Amino acid sequence: MRSQSHKMTVSIDEHSSHLEQLKAFYNQLDDEGRTIEKLPQQVRGDYQLKAINLTLEHVWKHNEFYRSAMTAAGLQQPAIDSLDQLSSVPLLKKDVIRGDKMKLLCVDPKHIGQVHLTSGTSGKPIYTSYTLADQYVYDLLPKYLELFPESDSDIAAIALPYEFALPGLGFQRLFQFAFGTAILSLGKGGYMAPVDKSLELMKEYQATVLATTPSYAALLAEESERFGIQPGVDIRLRRILLTGEGCSNTFRKRLEQWWGCEVSFFYGSTECGVIAVECKEHQGYHVMEGHVKVEIIDPVSGAPLGYDQTGEIVVTTLLREGMPMVRYRSGDIGFLQQSQCDCGITMDVLHLRGRMENMMNLEGIDYSPFLLEHFLMEIPDVSMWYHFILDQGRLTIETEPFRTQLSDEQLAEKVRSHMLNRTGVDCQVVIKRGLPRTFGKATRVIVK
Repeated sequence: MRSQSHKMTVSIDEHSSHLEQLKAFYNQLDDEGRTIEKLPQQVRGDYQLKAINLTLEHVWKHNEFYRSAMTAAGLQQPAIDSLDQLSSVPLLKKDVIRGDKMKLLCVDPKHIGQVHLTSGTSGKPIYTSYTLADQYVYDLLPKYLELFPESDSDIAAIALPYEFALPGLGFQRLFQFAFGTAILSLGKGGYMAPVDKSLELMKEYQATVLATTPSYAALLAEESERFGIQPGVDIRLRRILLTGEGCSNTFRKRLEQWWGCEVSFFYGSTECGVIAVECKEHQGYHVMEGHVKVEIIDPVSGAPLGYDQTGEIVVTTLLREGMPMVRYRSGDIGFLQQSQCDCGITMDVLHLRGRMENMMNLEGIDYSPFLLEHFLMEIPDVSMWYHFILDQGRLTIETEPFRTQLSDEQLAEKVRSHMLNRTGVDCQVVIKRGLPRTFGKATRVIVK
């Protein structure tokens, strides 16, 4: 069995934590040459129950907010007897913790090793504090050899934000410490790393892996032509990992064609870290069940939902001492399935449907922007840059032509007819040139 190197290690002097008890589980897996990915569901469930109870005891003892919330919910002690009882623990809402750097902290502030925060685009930012052990010890305990085939022979280009948020540094730590992989810290178009320099660096060092957002992967491919660099020839990537924004399968397939490599989805957040990752079958995201427990709830009532039922994604972190997230409402929509994947991974499969606030109601029906994008990207004559503009229930699509001989009028009619056929929605289509590119998160949906 191939093993991750973990060649870089950190010693945390005189460190003790409730999570130390979980090391024996992973040490045994290492000794047996197994990973958590293919364990029987019952074995993994027993581990998750133990990890959750350790976390509940930790937050009960060290955090007044969590203890008060659990007491108010009727919990007499910080423990559950089965995973089915997790729904008895109160949900954690974003608005409760926005702008408060201390509310969820479960360690003395002097033990904080790093702070990340969300962008705060939909309100005050959410602060997430990590201890050094969180980052360099516990986060690396679970191994996912099927989901991450990287090694010390790879060169990983990280084109994600390094400022404030987790993604850039999170991927860097993963590749460096788990795989011994060399890193090209590109960032996303900052003044020290303009697009042309990023492309040249990827070419010079022959990057094999790129971690970035869907829109920036498209931007890098698009701009490479201006600088005389040919993806798949001058830069021969083996894999692209997409995160930070959702996108459709057709958008992904376009990137695969453009870059000439596999493109995989990675789902995580600054608050919770890694949550789920696609395998080579690309039939949904396998939940990283060593790191998190994922539930689906009714977004209105908060009641738990079963497999194949669509609702809000709720995440509980299992390997955090600094600031655990217990039943955190992500605001994302999706559903879970029991894995029957050909890859052999037995961890549950998560299917994402977008963010709650981005759902588009057209003629009384809610549409995910990913679904509309999927239909739009089926048309090879349009570019990967577009806007869905919603104005009092009417949809207007702004998009650009892409390597087409059609006139603007012909292309607009082609898009309108195709979308009507695929969705039953009659929309207005505006063909534009030079839609704005962005180095931040792409804004695809505009509500007027």
